[in-house]
Amino acid sequence: VQLQASGGGSVQAGGSLRLICTASGRTFSSYAVAWFRQAPGKEREFVASTSWLGTSAEYADSVKGRFTISRDNAKNMLHLEMNSLTPEDTAVYYCAADGTSSQDLARYTPERIQKITYWGKGTQVTVSS
Repeated sequence: VQLQASGGGSVQAGGSLRLICTASGRTFSSYAVAWFRQAPGKEREFVASTSWLGTSAEYADSVKGRFTISRDNAKNMLHLEMNSLTPEDTAVYYCAADGTSSQDLARYTPERIQKITYWGKGTQVTVSS
């Protein structure tokens, strides 16, 4: 599976962005998928995940109620709707595919994150105050 993230940009606090991850390969629908982010000087961290069917989702506490993850397996696409953005959301956002469980992806340690099977190139999100 090859992944490509897009949709990042610069917004003011309180604004919204919609990230898109486009996948190629026939096995995209077999994997749970997730968004991670990495701010300068920090480890890559989990943001949100959804199962291979898209029937369950997990969110980091810092984004609950503001971000929504969704997938369209027919179109090989993953989305992240981000609302009420704050400067703390500034980071490079990455989409990833691994395993089948959204819950497992949400619990990955930093060491396990490094071993995720498929990554897309990141997209920069910058939120100004």
